[in-house]
Amino acid sequence: MTTPPRLAAVLTVSDSAHNGTRTDGSGPAVAARLEDAGFAVTARRIVPDDRARIATELRELATTLGIGLICTTGGTGVALRDVTPEATRDVIDREVPGFGELMRSEGLKQTRFAPLSRAVSGTYGKVLIVNLPGSPAGAVQSLDAIVELVPHVLDLLGGHTEHQRAGYAAKDDAAKD
Repeated sequence: MTTPPRLAAVLTVSDSAHNGTRTDGSGPAVAARLEDAGFAVTARRIVPDDRARIATELRELATTLGIGLICTTGGTGVALRDVTPEATRDVIDREVPGFGELMRSEGLKQTRFAPLSRAVSGTYGKVLIVNLPGSPAGAVQSLDAIVELVPHVLDLLGGHTEHQRAGYAAKDDAAKD
């Protein structure tokens, strides 16, 4: 019996993509990577770099579509209009700081600017929200750093807290020996 795909949404945060003066490249790139990882992307939306609009959209996506994962892309840097982390913190119940740490750590292998990302991740009820950078390559690389952990987080959020030893990766077993 095949397990149905987990449901996800992608929210692009960009003034220029929202205004139609730039094509959104990161949203489709993130959606394609999620689909490659076995997720069904049921919504892709674009909002401007506006804290209240971002927070409103995150809440709506999390409460109306039955999804488990929302990936944002854009607005995570240090520019004055980059407010995605603040909007995300306005919404989440609990932060998952290890995701941002892992994404920045892996990002350093590609660019010395990775530490400038202020991306955060956290949970809102049973939904995981993950901030990704705005560049298509950076967004996919950051997602790649954490994507294997996401199903485990979604299982935990869904109440599946007992794990069989066989469910852990071989490298986790080797680390325990």
